[in-house]
Amino acid sequence: MDGRSETTTRMNEGLAGGRVGAEADAFAARDLAEQLGAVAVAVARAEAARIEAWDGLILRHEFLPSAQNLAAWLALRAIDLRPLQPRLSALGLSSLGRCEGHVRASLDASLAALERVAGLGRPAFPDPRRFTEGQARITARRDALFGARVDGPGTRVLVTLPGVAAEAEEFVARLIDGGADAVRVNCAHDTPDAWAAMIGHVRRAGAQAGRRVPVLMDLPGPKLRLAAVVPAPGGAGKDRDKAQKSGPEKSGPEKTGKGKSKGKHKAHAAPPLTAEAGASTGGLPKLSPGDIIEIQAGAVPCAPRPAQGARLAATLSHPELFGHLSPGVEVSFDDGKLTGRVTLCEGAAARIEILTTRTGGARLKPGKGLNLPGVDLAIPAIGAQDLECLDFVVGHADMVGLSFAQTPADVLALIAAMEARADGRPLPAIVLKIETPLGLKNLPEMIVTAGGRLPVAVMIARGDLAVELGLARLSEIQEEILWLCEAAQVPVVWATQVLEGLLKDGQASRAETTDAAMSQRADCVMLNKGPHLLEGLDFLRTILMRMERHQDKKSPRLGALGLWTRG
Repeated sequence: MDGRSETTTRMNEGLAGGRVGAEADAFAARDLAEQLGAVAVAVARAEAARIEAWDGLILRHEFLPSAQNLAAWLALRAIDLRPLQPRLSALGLSSLGRCEGHVRASLDASLAALERVAGLGRPAFPDPRRFTEGQARITARRDALFGARVDGPGTRVLVTLPGVAAEAEEFVARLIDGGADAVRVNCAHDTPDAWAAMIGHVRRAGAQAGRRVPVLMDLPGPKLRLAAVVPAPGGAGKDRDKAQKSGPEKSGPEKTGKGKSKGKHKAHAAPPLTAEAGASTGGLPKLSPGDIIEIQAGAVPCAPRPAQGARLAATLSHPELFGHLSPGVEVSFDDGKLTGRVTLCEGAAARIEILTTRTGGARLKPGKGLNLPGVDLAIPAIGAQDLECLDFVVGHADMVGLSFAQTPADVLALIAAMEARADGRPLPAIVLKIETPLGLKNLPEMIVTAGGRLPVAVMIARGDLAVELGLARLSEIQEEILWLCEAAQVPVVWATQVLEGLLKDGQASRAETTDAAMSQRADCVMLNKGPHLLEGLDFLRTILMRMERHQDKKSPRLGALGLWTRG
């Protein structure tokens, strides 16, 4: 065979091989189109059924497309898509891994492409606007709730005001000038007069800066706490504490003997942050694993009898929840600093054995939080204290934080309470604070109940969630909440202990710096109060702007990398 004939033969073989490959691709595409088509049909049916069930909840027509997309996403995520994803990617199609904001459009586009590859016709691709409408809604809602900026990161920064901000207008102005997009006032602390002063400072500073700075006011909510704590007679022994004095905290880094700062970040002249007022801890013992304490049903505890071996007795801020303390129930105190298990219940007293504490032991003080992981506490989110706060909140706040939101009934109770106080004034937007497993379970319905009536956002309150779910479970749950809020097209706030080491001590850890970088995928991130709040705000904004170059929520942004690619 001469060279020309050999070349022709190879070309024919290549063409034949190409036809075989194309036929194989078409066969694979037809099979995949059939399977994905079945998924699309199931999603459409489930979406329609869920929207019908939600029909009475959606009173704002503008929220309907968001509810429809959420319903479609919930239907899609009820199906295990993992077997289909690599096959879709192999054909150069979307694996549906980033379809939260446009579920039906993503399914329609993938099906249209598959049918073309399979030779089943040339169906039209969906309108490109269907892929951008969802993000446009989230962006508009983020700006409306947490402020609109053109000179900062896309992720907004929500800053918690300390109580002393009521008397420190210059400090508030420096926060606004430093880049705070919105501020948070915690109604569990301070007084209406102090809240009014803080908000007045914020409004004036915002006007001076030429932008609107929204105010979120968090309701106290039904946080389960230790009410009173009494040590056993002589039980404190050598662990006896000196009475704590309420006084100003240091506003700058801790000083060494030569007057040098131990923290790396220089503190600005922020006002001193007053320590939270609390009961004296005089006489309260340090608890260690193996120690026994009592929780008593009454409003005022009696000291446990020494013969029982209990180190202390305490009552609950919600005595009606005492009945949940049964043998075997696990108990977590003070955001997990101590854990225990109920070993015995006799009449009006439950005995708890301490299982874990931090090294050196820990004390339980009045006002410390208490969680019962795995136990659904049927307690309304709106109580008497919340109703008193709402007298001020309605008419002053731009947003109201519904703490420990657990059910749609909690949302409706909040809206009814606000309407009763509105007197013709617009109602604040609602921020659903997700802090319990029950609230997590009911989150879709709570979003629709709130968003169907008022603007809504979601806050991932990771402190109580971590205690209730465990840190390992929290690591995936915070991701799932981000996805769900993207599907619902509502803003989400990343909260709790963000840059806590920097805010309190002037130095960030590597772990919390990474956590702050992860927060860029939320629409807003919350900073708590601390002596180094101004430094924390500046550092967080720097991280957010750096990460924004590389990431847009779940989607990598592939800008040119200079580190390894420059000549």
